[in-house]
Amino acid sequence: MHPHIAEAMKQPDLVRVQPDLLCLRFETMKIYSALGAVRHLLDSGAVRPGDTLIDSSSGIYAQALALACHRYGLHCHIVGSTTVDRTLRVQLEILGVTLEQVEPSQNLRLDQELRVRRISEILEDNPSYHWMRQYHDEIHYYGYREVAGSLDREIPAGAVTLVGGVGSGASTGALATYLREAGRDVSVVGVQPFGSVTFGSEHVSDPDMIIAGIGSAIAFRNVRHALYDRIHWVNFECALSGSVELLRSTGIFAGLSSGAAYLTTLWERSRRGPRTYVFIAADTGHRYVDSAFAQHHRAHDIDALSPHEITSLDELRHPWSTASWPDVSASRHGS
Repeated sequence: MHPHIAEAMKQPDLVRVQPDLLCLRFETMKIYSALGAVRHLLDSGAVRPGDTLIDSSSGIYAQALALACHRYGLHCHIVGSTTVDRTLRVQLEILGVTLEQVEPSQNLRLDQELRVRRISEILEDNPSYHWMRQYHDEIHYYGYREVAGSLDREIPAGAVTLVGGVGSGASTGALATYLREAGRDVSVVGVQPFGSVTFGSEHVSDPDMIIAGIGSAIAFRNVRHALYDRIHWVNFECALSGSVELLRSTGIFAGLSSGAAYLTTLWERSRRGPRTYVFIAADTGHRYVDSAFAQHHRAHDIDALSPHEITSLDELRHPWSTASWPDVSASRHGS
């Protein structure tokens, strides 16, 4: 029996899609991150019950932090993007969260800058608030140790390829770190949208991209670039195609980053030797029904899709590019 709904919601399901292909499916993944971070803050004495935690969010982390605060008797203040939808807003209101949404912006960079600026203003007026800094504070890695331990016990012995969208960097980074500490041979594949600075695609725009939670217009210190072996940059139509095929072929209804991860995992799997492949489905597909799944007629046959292999970030192009990150990174810094 769970002591709180957050403890139940955090639990992922490991689904066998093929004998060597597994989906690590979450209802909402960042609850693990938020619970682990808040427990650490309480245990270390950095915060106490009754204190207020504040952070910026495009949506998923807002719910996670709200539930973690509810679990441990803390107040929650969120500066949200315009992507925080009505369903989540109502939940946050009932949970007692103070929610502010910034004005609509012309681009993601401005949206993120407005949110950070607003947090700075709030902290000036309320210095006792604790800023969670989900994009920069490594305490957001801690909660995933339990997930990594469960994976290590459940998946077969041998080499593993872990595939997932890279947003704050905590999920793929933490799982890879803890699995490697357990002695696993782990290859890590990160999935990015075009237009993100995180892995250098900011010069290639994708106006249709609506994948919330991955990519960024500003640098995140929680992204440990050296952990990643390969990166795939995927546009909206490829992510949509992967999500639709994931639902059609497996019954798993998950978000766009999950569809992009599924698509890239299948490609990686077709080109590597025997090993176990695990891709992360970070959330359900409900928030993407109108903006993506309702357009399922636009989905392509994923067997007809393949990435453009690049050796330099100057070669990035739609709809899908991929590279060995260590090679591209070395070339980038050597130029």
